[in-house]
Amino acid sequence: MTSQQTTTLWRPTGPKELQLVRESDWCAWPPRLPEQPIFYPVLNEDYAVRIARDWNVKHDGAGFVTRFGVESEFLRRYPVQQVGGPTILELWVPAEELEEFNAHIIGRIQVVHEFR
Repeated sequence: MTSQQTTTLWRPTGPKELQLVRESDWCAWPPRLPEQPIFYPVLNEDYAVRIARDWNVKHDGAGFVTRFGVESEFLRRYPVQQVGGPTILELWVPAEELEEFNAHIIGRIQVVHEFR
């Protein structure tokens, strides 16, 4: 039996999306809204903290950073996107692939930071 390699990802989120994750028993991200064609988890905690603290709090009244694992082999289909400095790294998952992405999450989605 071989152990599966897992990549840790983070996702900054607001209270509405977090409630939908809670309703999934912390196992899946909700479908994207029509104006959200991409689901973008990020590759480092610091970047996720900055988004949750500086953007989600301003727009939603609260911001949360979640951490979760995904099968590394599955993630190879998504090239890393550098959207700013050298640590501003995201994966861009098309909305229509989110259900399949969720099927490759290992374990539970965890809240690791909360900002208000």
